[in-house]
Amino acid sequence: MLSTVTILSLVSGAVAHGIAQAIIADGVFYNGYNPSFQYATPAPVTVGWKTPQDLGNTFVPPASYASGDIICHLSASNAMAAAPVKGGSKIEFQWTPWPVTHKGPVIEYLANCNGPCETADKTKLQWFKISEVGFLDKSLKNGYWASDQLIANNNSWTTIIPPTIASGNYVLRHEIIALHAAGNANGAQNYPFCFNLAITSSGTDKPAGVLGTTFYKATDPGILFDLYGSWTSYTIPGPPKYTGGVEISQTLPPKATATATGIYTQF
Repeated sequence: MLSTVTILSLVSGAVAHGIAQAIIADGVFYNGYNPSFQYATPAPVTVGWKTPQDLGNTFVPPASYASGDIICHLSASNAMAAAPVKGGSKIEFQWTPWPVTHKGPVIEYLANCNGPCETADKTKLQWFKISEVGFLDKSLKNGYWASDQLIANNNSWTTIIPPTIASGNYVLRHEIIALHAAGNANGAQNYPFCFNLAITSSGTDKPAGVLGTTFYKATDPGILFDLYGSWTSYTIPGPPKYTGGVEISQTLPPKATATATGIYTQF
């Protein structure tokens, strides 16, 4: 007989869009938060912020941009653990399968908790953008987007912790904005997820940030955007990227070169 957690996971997966379910930091795997964890006893302690209201793997709409939901997802509460990382290190986000129809940018922010992130007030954190990738190729139908590259990367995405920032306890916010319905008012779909990091760094920068509730407006050109129209450019929404942010080069996946017959070897 299937357990309650297993059943919920299967049901959620059947109707879901996706969640960032884990990270790999400095080569070490850490669980993010899965909403089904609320039914486990004891509940796992994770580096991912808790989102028990996201059982349907749903999104945050533009109508909620002024609420705390846009910061780390629906009714998100603090993670009780942190992943130790060094400035300049890579962080890999591992997603559940992302739907190919949900094209859009991938964005990362950091916020210094100036103390324990376990007790930080998310609505008072000052966030600065460290990475942003929009579309990579306009020649393909509806464009080849960061979300398409994420799918091609086996539903994973990698960002770099800026080596110039000061040591401290930080929250890392990772987000996909799906644009398939964004041609309509309140149609964009934000999927933000947060993770606690304990960063040690030789850097000294303490970048200025903005409140999460001021990231976006419903009428921003990167939010109200007709993916299926005759667009030629895309403006990634949100504040300007921190000058010390390090982008990882994203390229189209290689084309298949072998035929369907492949290589035959007789044994």
